[in-house]
Amino acid sequence: MFSSKQTPSFADSQECNTYAWFSQRAWVEIDLGALTYNIKQLIKFLSPNTQLMAVVKADAYGHGAVTVAKTALEAGASWFGVATVPEGIQLREAGIKAPILVLGATHTTEQIQAIANWKLEATLCNPKQALIFSDTLEMLNDISPVPVHIKLDTGMSRLGTDWHKAGDFLQLVRGLPHLKIASVYSHLATADSPDPTIMVEQHKRFKEAIAQIEARGINIPSLHLANSAATLVDRKLHYDMVRVGLAIYGLYPATHLDDQIKLQPVLQLKARITHVKTIAKGTGVSYGHHFIAPQEMRIAVVGIGYADGVPRNLSNQMQVLIRGQRVKQIGAITMDQLMIDVTSITDLQEGEIVTLLGQQETEQISAHDWANQLNTISWEILCGFKHRLPRVAVM
Repeated sequence: MFSSKQTPSFADSQECNTYAWFSQRAWVEIDLGALTYNIKQLIKFLSPNTQLMAVVKADAYGHGAVTVAKTALEAGASWFGVATVPEGIQLREAGIKAPILVLGATHTTEQIQAIANWKLEATLCNPKQALIFSDTLEMLNDISPVPVHIKLDTGMSRLGTDWHKAGDFLQLVRGLPHLKIASVYSHLATADSPDPTIMVEQHKRFKEAIAQIEARGINIPSLHLANSAATLVDRKLHYDMVRVGLAIYGLYPATHLDDQIKLQPVLQLKARITHVKTIAKGTGVSYGHHFIAPQEMRIAVVGIGYADGVPRNLSNQMQVLIRGQRVKQIGAITMDQLMIDVTSITDLQEGEIVTLLGQQETEQISAHDWANQLNTISWEILCGFKHRLPRVAVM
């Protein structure tokens, strides 16, 4: 009943009991054993004395941030990375005491006060932001210095001060009250590319920026540069910490990296058969009749659709797993339901479980498979599953 796992529990804030799980039409299953395995494998892979930051932004890429964070801590992660202040507060409210870095830019008084009050750590991107932080913190009473992480733009052209100006920026921040420099970091734009040219150039710029800073006599407590791809590509990029997102969830940033380390997918997407019927040759299926039955067929309706995060553009393009077999999805995927061809499966019953992403017996369908079909990336697939799908944690 539980896909050979132990009794499930509902992740994070889902207000559900075991009976509710039995009645669910569709859900996201989170394998905490696989998550633990991935983190331990990654830690073994790291350079000596390099810490692992588990990136749990966007609700841990759709896996459930609090559940993932607690499991990651037990497995050996030292830090957490989030995109926004509310994401950091969510972890603190759940009792997470490890350092939490807000990777996104923060500017408002309310954001800065929350960072200070909830003991979060901030990313500083430019001198103006640094001055706003200092002025805001000056107004707070009995506040400890806020750890700040200096972001340099070495070629991503997103957040961060131009690497040429690293020395000036660090000197400014060092002189501001209530701020404590915790690290200097940058982000790589092409670490997942087989061609390392741009990554090598970014690394060179990062090293030159560090030399500028050190030439001014400024101590840098920590350096970090590597995302999941860079972590797997080259240990020279590990520095004091790596920021790992996709890899802890068991997916590789690129196919040419899948021989570096063994990972296990953490997420499975499952739904139940809600109706089974026989249709005659020539019968149209779903909106627009983009599928016409070529002969008499048995079809099944599955209780999941694009409102749950199954991309409508996969209509007539995807397969699902049932009883360890691959079967085709047919017709347009609708808001809450989709149809599959089950002609080859006898005695199929309502209530049986269909795996859309995950493994049954020897067959497996991954987020990479969907991403390749849609000409997108697996990150987008994982982050697309809506919260009306319960996250069910299993071991």
